[in-house]
Amino acid sequence: MREVSLPPKNIVIGQPVNPEKTARAKEFRSNMTYPEKLLWEKLRANRLNSHHFRRQQVIGGYIVDFYCHQAGLVIEIDGASHADQVDYDLHRDQVLATFSVRVLRISSQDVIKRMDYVISTILEAFE
Repeated sequence: MREVSLPPKNIVIGQPVNPEKTARAKEFRSNMTYPEKLLWEKLRANRLNSHHFRRQQVIGGYIVDFYCHQAGLVIEIDGASHADQVDYDLHRDQVLATFSVRVLRISSQDVIKRMDYVISTILEAFE
């Protein structure tokens, strides 16, 4: 009997991934920011309407905060530093769009202070 290799689940398939990026994503998973930890508690283990999320996923050479393959949705938590990198974020979002991925940007302050709003915004993005 021949073993069949199945593609990995819940990731963007067919993209070259730099091993250094993979290692860096692993480090990011070990050192999540406070807002990332808060949101991850709501997303992990299919807690949000049975949607499966991965954290610190490499897509298109970028490491995204959270990714739901089923919905083609990336969630980025933007801290204060993102106000100074609007052009970078726009270019990054355009690259991610080439992988048929939508990007939902949420402020870190909303995650900390308005989690109900954040969750309803994410649920709306699934529709």
